[in-house]
Amino acid sequence: MVHFETNREYIIDNIYRERLRQINREGFSEEHDDKYLNNELVNAAISYCLGDGIIHKFWPWDKSWWKPKNRRENLIKAAALIVAEIERIDRENNSP
Repeated sequence: MVHFETNREYIIDNIYRERLRQINREGFSEEHDDKYLNNELVNAAISYCLGDGIIHKFWPWDKSWWKPKNRRENLIKAAALIVAEIERIDRENNSP
């Protein structure tokens, strides 16, 4: 088991693991994410931040992809989606 010095490290690890899950289990590769040029990833993150079990007007995709959980897990998903958008922007700008 991994030992974390702080709760913050544990949270960051949760976000990292969720991002890996999105890539490896859901198949959301860099090429896939690069197709989203109209804030879809950000809007999905907003939806999970607001996620109270209903699909919000911000949700950019088919409702079958809406998979809310508890408040904490929704926020982890939202953070991972924001990471995906930052990664996309960096690739678009050829940033490291």
